[in-house]
Amino acid sequence: MARHTHRETHRTERIGWLRAAVLGANDGIVSTASLLVGVAAAQVDRAELVTVGMAGLVAGAMSMAAGEYVSVSSQADTEAADLARERHELLTEPESEHLELAMIYQSRGLTPELASQVAHQLTEHDALGAHARDELGISQITTARPVQAALTSAATFAIGAALPLASALLAPAARVAEVVAVASLLSLAALGVVAARTGGAPVGRSAARVLFWGALAMAVTAFVGKVFGAVV
Repeated sequence: MARHTHRETHRTERIGWLRAAVLGANDGIVSTASLLVGVAAAQVDRAELVTVGMAGLVAGAMSMAAGEYVSVSSQADTEAADLARERHELLTEPESEHLELAMIYQSRGLTPELASQVAHQLTEHDALGAHARDELGISQITTARPVQAALTSAATFAIGAALPLASALLAPAARVAEVVAVASLLSLAALGVVAARTGGAPVGRSAARVLFWGALAMAVTAFVGKVFGAVV
């Protein structure tokens, strides 16, 4: 019989870089916009506002890169340690590891006989890969990539932060806070839509989520700047 295949498009392979990109862009917009709105509420001049915004952009991008690299490296270290332990157990306790794999397949609905056959064949093909995927949940899609996460977060943070900073530069002096807030909320809504479409998630929910938290962050910071005359 002729075998027919069809092309499928799945989005799970985008999880690693998409998470870092959305986090970086969202943080860049929200933190920089909140900072600018808070400082503007304290009645500073435009030169000081731009200085604060640029400092926030650079510091935030570097912080995002360092934070993502450290956190994802910790994940990578944990994965490497688990794989090393699994590799040792496959060498020293092959029967126990075979039974462990077979039990996993039984729990997924296979009969004991078929589960044992599948475990045997997958072990013959790639024992460590089978245990990494089915026992530890580590796959090519989900594996940690520290450098990719760090660079993606830093770049998207800088892009996100540049949007409210540009709006602060172009806004009338008497309306800086309002223009920055509106421009940033529109940017957040657009980010939510793009992230949702890229990941195949509901657009409305994604946009509403980023809008709510962005508006809350800017409102709180503006209140602090107005009350105390400085951003905290």
